[in-house]
Amino acid sequence: MSDYSANPASVRVGRRRVLGVTAAATAGMVASTAPAAAGSVPEGRVEPETAWRTLLAGNARFAEQRQRHPHQDAERREELVDGQEPFACVLSCADSRVPPEVVFDRGLGDLFTIRAAGEVLDESVIGSVEYAVEYLGVRLVVVLGHTGCGAVSAAVDLVRDGASYTGSVSTIARAIEGTVLATAPQADREKSTTAPQADRERFVDACVENQARRVVTQLTERSATIREAAAGRGVELVPAVYDLHDSRVSRR
Repeated sequence: MSDYSANPASVRVGRRRVLGVTAAATAGMVASTAPAAAGSVPEGRVEPETAWRTLLAGNARFAEQRQRHPHQDAERREELVDGQEPFACVLSCADSRVPPEVVFDRGLGDLFTIRAAGEVLDESVIGSVEYAVEYLGVRLVVVLGHTGCGAVSAAVDLVRDGASYTGSVSTIARAIEGTVLATAPQADREKSTTAPQADRERFVDACVENQARRVVTQLTERSATIREAAAGRGVELVPAVYDLHDSRVSRR
């Protein structure tokens, strides 16, 4: 997967050595593999559908406990010294139960990972996605929520029960508040006769799904770079959810 040829060579060198984004986003690095062979690296830029199938194949291996743990040896580390070519960018929740490289059975340099509680966007997170798209040539951006998300649950409690939070946790909950408010009318229409706690869990998971979709929309609204890449350069943004119960990722 090569860098965009329109960029100057001097920039191309810099993009291989740059980026230690901290705070809300944690960026992870480099290369690609075809679904059929965990250790092979496709030539050229990986198309979104191929990248998505590769992720799903790895997730299936993880869920079925037949992981291959590709690209984790000393040879791979040596390959990555001079640069990175990730085949997908994954913006996921910071939850310790959902590390993208693990749930997709990938290794060093395969995924450009960015993690933020509830997938909440700030300038560092958006800039990290822009870097993956504009400078690393990534064609697939996955926004990955997960069932039972604590950040989304906090936003639900904020809206429904008037809960309050200290410090910047309040900022996270407020950032997801719009998703909860948008999901509430749909939940009311679909309200069942099950126990209140079951209804709450179902509502939280509906909010998780809608949050992933909302973040996809926000990325194109807030970033001209991402918007133009999606409109004219074949970059695809995919909302998805990881289910803690069965360890499966599904597109939403």
